Amino acid sequence: MSRRALIGQLVLIVLVAVNLRPAIVAVGPVLTEISDEFRLSGTAAGALTTLPLVFFGAYGLLAAFLRRAPRNESLLIAAMVLLMAGLVLRLAGAPVALFAGSLVAGIAISIGNIVMPAIIKRDHPDSITTVTAVYTVALTGGAAVSQGLVVPVEHALDSSWRVPLGLLVIPAGLAAVVWLPRARRAADAPSVGSSSRALAAHVWRSPLAWQVTVFMGVQSLLAYVVVGWLPTICQDRGMAEASAGYVLALSSLMQAVGSLCVPLLERRMRDQRPLVGALVVASLIGFTGIAWAPIGSVWLFSAVLGLGQGLGFATALSFIGLRAQDARVAAQLSGMAQGVGYMIAAMGPLAIGALHDATHGWTVPIVVTLVVVAGLTIPGLAAGRNRAVTVPVEPTPTAKRAPSRSK
Repeated sequence: MSRRALIGQLVLIVLVAVNLRPAIVAVGPVLTEISDEFRLSGTAAGALTTLPLVFFGAYGLLAAFLRRAPRNESLLIAAMVLLMAGLVLRLAGAPVALFAGSLVAGIAISIGNIVMPAIIKRDHPDSITTVTAVYTVALTGGAAVSQGLVVPVEHALDSSWRVPLGLLVIPAGLAAVVWLPRARRAADAPSVGSSSRALAAHVWRSPLAWQVTVFMGVQSLLAYVVVGWLPTICQDRGMAEASAGYVLALSSLMQAVGSLCVPLLERRMRDQRPLVGALVVASLIGFTGIAWAPIGSVWLFSAVLGLGQGLGFATALSFIGLRAQDARVAAQLSGMAQGVGYMIAAMGPLAIGALHDATHGWTVPIVVTLVVVAGLTIPGLAAGRNRAVTVPVEPTPTAKRAPSRSK
């Protein structure tokens, strides 16, 4: 592949990736305004941002039951169109539309989440970790930029929360338009592959697939615990509200750095187990320091935690391509790992919040979090070995009709 073609493909991947988080995370900075307008309770306001997370892997669970999966390029365009519909729907002046639009956006994001690792496996089999790192940085970058700009854009345009959230339709529409030529070319290509249901049956019975899935779910759970509770922990320790928000921003920034480190480190390793070890050590140090080190050092420990979680996220996504026999297996493994994984992840903030309420402090929740971090070693080291989920190749219809040749 020429350098120009590679850059073009990376741009296409980035255009989709930057749309896969803002629809959800950009709500946070204006959540108070939305709650006041619709008179939402604290529980309802929290559900507005946490419920869509449950649907982040929804398409992955559905894909296991499809007789034939649609082409990946068509799915990406459908995801961007569905995302635009969800973004517009929640701008309507009714609480039902607000929640419905958020759930539609979550389902759209789930399609992009599942499809993109399969495309990376198919188009970049020799540079999975590098391309996945670019994809991961675009994901985290899109989230960070949207969180940082939603309020300034609202103030600059002297508008309500609807304007900055509505503007998210533009990049989604751009991604759909740019991917359209590739979707047309893919539609003209012959269809080759096994039944999705038969493929899924093989993948879901694989111990290695479950190791990848548990690793994806638990590392995502830890990430959402940080997003949901890190500022609160810092504030309860005496830090100002604005500073606590900046601590979270620093952690998010370091996640991008950690993601970029994965391909650089992976080249010097025989497999990915050292990356899992680095994630676990950095997370143990980070959570411990944030909870109990002097408050002035929280910035350092937040950076260490973000670096480790960046390593973990990029490694988890890389596992989908690295542990799959080919692109068709990668598509099913992506659906399984993220479909089940994000359901696991969504339980993290809720469980830690319940422990905090029950114990009226952060000692027990942090200790439980550290136990979870240590437990991540088990599926991580297993998934990090150089093996693959293999599935027998089903003969194509042409091959079935071809006459046998006798010698």
